[in-house]
Amino acid sequence: MTKQEVFDGLKELIAGMRPNTDLSKVTYDTELVRELGIDSLFMILLSLAVEEKFKMRFPDGQAAPTTVGEVCETVLSQLEQ
Repeated sequence: MTKQEVFDGLKELIAGMRPNTDLSKVTYDTELVRELGIDSLFMILLSLAVEEKFKMRFPDGQAAPTTVGEVCETVLSQLEQ
């Protein structure tokens, strides 16, 4: 799976969970909290949706990703294992 495929899948999840999000402005550098307004509850729900969609698990004890790109990198690194 490529980084672009993960990115596109992540944008699909965000669109499904937050339909008013302007996906044309979402980039790898988009900050989840500051720019997308994601709160802690949404982060948990998004994490669960990402894990289900990509059949992976976020590592325990690792700091939560702060950008869309960091989520993509984490997914890719977990898929490689």
